[in-house]
Amino acid sequence: MTHPLIPEIIELATPIAAELGLELVGAVFQTNRKPPVLRVDVRNLADDTSLDDCERMSRALEAQLDIQELISEPYVLEISSPGISRQLTTDREFISFKGFSVIIKTYTPYEGKKEWRGKLQGRDQETVYLNQKGRAIAIPRQLVAKVQLED
Repeated sequence: MTHPLIPEIIELATPIAAELGLELVGAVFQTNRKPPVLRVDVRNLADDTSLDDCERMSRALEAQLDIQELISEPYVLEISSPGISRQLTTDREFISFKGFSVIIKTYTPYEGKKEWRGKLQGRDQETVYLNQKGRAIAIPRQLVAKVQLED
């Protein structure tokens, strides 16, 4: 379940990332840790995401979080790159990784399986498309729990 502050944090962080030439990929607030950890993933749009990119985003976001006082308790801010082996969520990622090997996991079995492997062909509003050794598979999007790049 997403923490209730995440939409506000994303709204605050997105323009900061854009000013730095970065794309905000996602954010998670892990309140089960002591101290809680706010993790924000960013991607450099022009090059590989560097440690310098993460440091610049950390300084800029931390300053704005302090000014906005969104988080009242002590916390740790982590800025990272999502890396290549991760879950696909945005339309851009589904376009960028077309043809890549993926694992699709469903909430409930679809055609008797909860895990599908193959080459990503894309997605639309209703369906995620997969190619398994030349066989086209169309999995209803409402059943898809996650799509992850295969290692």
